[in-house]
Amino acid sequence: MTTNITILGSTGSIGVQSLDVAEKMGYGVTALTAHRNVKIIEEQIRKFRPLLAALSDETAAKDLQTRVADTGTKVLAGPEGVCECAAADGADTAIDAIVGLAGLKPALTAINAGKKLALANKEALVAGGKLVLEALERNKVAMLPVDSEHSAIFQCLQGQPTNKALKKIVLTASGGPFFGKTREEMRHVTAADALKHPNWDMGAKITIDSASMFNKGLELIEAHYLFDVAPEQIDIVVHRESIIHSMVMYDDNSVIAQLGLPDMRIPIQYALTYPERYPSPVGELDLAAVGRLTFYDPDYEVFDCLNICREAIGKGGLYPAAVNSANEEANRLFREGKIGFLDLGRLIRTAFDITPDVSDFTVEDIFETDRIVRRHIIDSI
Repeated sequence: MTTNITILGSTGSIGVQSLDVAEKMGYGVTALTAHRNVKIIEEQIRKFRPLLAALSDETAAKDLQTRVADTGTKVLAGPEGVCECAAADGADTAIDAIVGLAGLKPALTAINAGKKLALANKEALVAGGKLVLEALERNKVAMLPVDSEHSAIFQCLQGQPTNKALKKIVLTASGGPFFGKTREEMRHVTAADALKHPNWDMGAKITIDSASMFNKGLELIEAHYLFDVAPEQIDIVVHRESIIHSMVMYDDNSVIAQLGLPDMRIPIQYALTYPERYPSPVGELDLAAVGRLTFYDPDYEVFDCLNICREAIGKGGLYPAAVNSANEEANRLFREGKIGFLDLGRLIRTAFDITPDVSDFTVEDIFETDRIVRRHIIDSI
């Protein structure tokens, strides 16, 4: 069981909730990292007194060093400082809650340092799934999912000795704020519209991904790596209430589902306490109060990012990394009002045309692909 944790991405939604769980469970906090939110990480340092902290933005790191000079916490700077925190002595578990591809190198660093990895960063597996799995095997360490959907699948598989009897995985999706809209209706939606998620409180990038359903495409790729199933064995169903977090179907057509209130502290806590369960800060699920559970097929024409992700994992190699990088850049451009919502899928798909078709690749290849694709997306608008 976890006793001391490092939180990579501590100022984001998952990071803040992870600290809430850590405080409740009495865990020590060894290290904290963020990008450049000096105010929040200073508050966290003063409350949890980690040995190390790091900001990937070097200017912000210098500011933080001055602010917390009286605390005894050593402040590191840049991506290298974040990776040093990922490998920090004293922590047995690292929670990777960094947003985007920036979470890949810290994840690999934590694994190579022998830490159990609680993974809330989708992009690490999407872009570098093969490399992450090889590192886990080489270092004989565990990786536990924090995403609510993958935690649900993980829980539904408990008690099944192998996945040989597993027929399919069913990922549930809320449908986001644009469920039921036509492409014509989506033509003029804004980032402010897309940020109004009906069920979950998340950061801006992932909320936009949820609105486009690219997030669910990322989860499909992640599930492929986490549970060693073919993409064809992964279905997606829209479940507006976000009460069933995902399901598995076995060969006898029995379906096992995991239910709970839409609160990330449930899967965060389970990743830290597995295989044991403890009382949760989250309330009980009252099905009578929920009233009904509904299910719909996704609209693959309106939400074209789903098929882009299916195509990417079907091609394999660097293609998942490429479409992920294309999405990160397009997502940013949409949030800044520089492109329209329907431009997301159009721009992301162009990444296929510039991605080298290779089966073997390195971390350096992933980041070179990231650089090329981001430049391409910017030049395409």
